[in-house]
Amino acid sequence: MFQGKFEHTIDEKGRLALPAALRRLLSGDDLGGVSVILTIADGCLAAYSRQEWQKKAETSAKPAQFDARVAAFKRLFLGCAQDCPIDKAGRILVPMDLRRDAKLQKDCVVIGQLDKIEMWAAERWRSCFNEMADQVGSISAALSEFGIPL
Repeated sequence: MFQGKFEHTIDEKGRLALPAALRRLLSGDDLGGVSVILTIADGCLAAYSRQEWQKKAETSAKPAQFDARVAAFKRLFLGCAQDCPIDKAGRILVPMDLRRDAKLQKDCVVIGQLDKIEMWAAERWRSCFNEMADQVGSISAALSEFGIPL
């Protein structure tokens, strides 16, 4: 389970060092790489272990193939996916196109999100965080509707 918030930088070659606390959770075959996908709705990148990515891909193959929303989701979710290896120093080389789309330049924030790791441009994260903090009451109410008490 990935959790926590870490401030990091991307170097001039586009490499992002994964926080040790999150890197330790990737074991065995996962150290060969993670699938990095751009989550368009949130404007960040999400890194999944290969095992978790396989589950997501299988699940997304099941819905109605001719539904336009499903097709759009697959184009965004699967179409942007790129396999990105983790080097021996625990860094992911983030492809230029994904960095551009997520506006990742130098300063970034890495967030653990249970089944994935999110990578945010620091400025974007601060803006999103402030917006969420302003809505904490309504978020809490929505969670309780799903049976998730805080």
